[in-house]
Amino acid sequence: MSVENIYESALTRVKEIGHKAGISPEIINALCHPKSLMTASLPVRMDNGSTEFFTGYRCRYNTALGPTKGGIRYHPDVTREEVLALALWMTIKCAVVDLPYGGGKGGITVNPKALSAMELERLSRAYVRAMADFIGPEVDIPAPDVYTNARIMGWMLDEYESIKRVRAPGVITGKPISLGGSLGRDDATGRGAYLCIKELQRKNGWQPSDITVAVQGFGNGGYHAVRLLRNDGYNIVAVSDSKGAIYSAKGFDVQSLYEEKQRFNKLKAVYCNQSVCELVDHDVITNEDLLALEVDILIPAALEGVITKNNVHNIKARYIVEVANGPILAEVDDELFKRKVHVVPDVLANAGGVIVSYFEWVQNRQGYTWTLSEVHERLGEKMTRGFNEVWDLSKSEGISLRDAAYKLAFKRIGSAIEAHGTKEYFSS
Repeated sequence: MSVENIYESALTRVKEIGHKAGISPEIINALCHPKSLMTASLPVRMDNGSTEFFTGYRCRYNTALGPTKGGIRYHPDVTREEVLALALWMTIKCAVVDLPYGGGKGGITVNPKALSAMELERLSRAYVRAMADFIGPEVDIPAPDVYTNARIMGWMLDEYESIKRVRAPGVITGKPISLGGSLGRDDATGRGAYLCIKELQRKNGWQPSDITVAVQGFGNGGYHAVRLLRNDGYNIVAVSDSKGAIYSAKGFDVQSLYEEKQRFNKLKAVYCNQSVCELVDHDVITNEDLLALEVDILIPAALEGVITKNNVHNIKARYIVEVANGPILAEVDDELFKRKVHVVPDVLANAGGVIVSYFEWVQNRQGYTWTLSEVHERLGEKMTRGFNEVWDLSKSEGISLRDAAYKLAFKRIGSAIEAHGTKEYFSS
């Protein structure tokens, strides 16, 4: 997919769903105009003594419900349009699960794998120096995203506190535990998707061992989702990373795949007993092949725009659970709905990450740390409530889960906008 299309696709979805749902044009118009976008050139002293410049972005999309919240990604394909789309989706996501946040997002156009650890630290600190007046605990709260992690958030927190001369743990979430991070943040995105699937199981009366699952993308979100599913007896038949995919009808031991990938940075079909691993029967397939597998649940957990009008006809899964942001383009939503492919949308399925980030922010503000069981319990309550509100609206109005999620979000954002007065109020 062309990355230039991603923001237009996101706007198309907002306009089309808003029109179908009868949402006020004033509210839809507000959601089509980002509040602010910062673009900066980030100078970084490289290890060889030269200075390289990298482009960094931060978008504060909508603040109707509260300060903006959203991750920072490091990737060669980061663009202005991608950051805008991700910030818009975060706006919808926070409203769907009823968090007191607007949507934000950030990114740097860089290949982080080509940088040394010290270059990566200098880049991260340069980003915060550029954005220090654009972020803040009451204004905009970043977090990790693609190719960023707790250590990078720790560097950013330190740089912000040095610039502002304050202690401000609430300015960044996804931090190391020792710097004010929350227990349960590491697997929150995958756990949220897992909780959505458990609700589907309850509603459909599934036996987990009868359900086949394929996951495209074996990063943090995808791994934890299928790890938890595998522990419950689900059959994980296909897994992929950026280099390719593996398939076995008998299913894989997810933990063995993960440990092998951590050791050798390569996805390999193995079963491990402690440190002894043996190869298991499997087929090597492509990421496109994985998307077309005849499975019960497909989990796109890589990057956006992987299911388009060019390959949607190949989709055979009965359920798609979007762990990635925007893996399905708006242009194929109606076709999937007509074919009765049930899509648990990204703005619900991957909301676990921002929910636990919210919990971290709350703990930082309270100066009180929650236990892991408290985090898991409260995440379960938030995700289950959000899923059932979307599910019930979908069933009562005969609309897709995505349309229901967006309609719910529009109503919550719209209530905040209307509280300040809209055309209907001022012209009455």
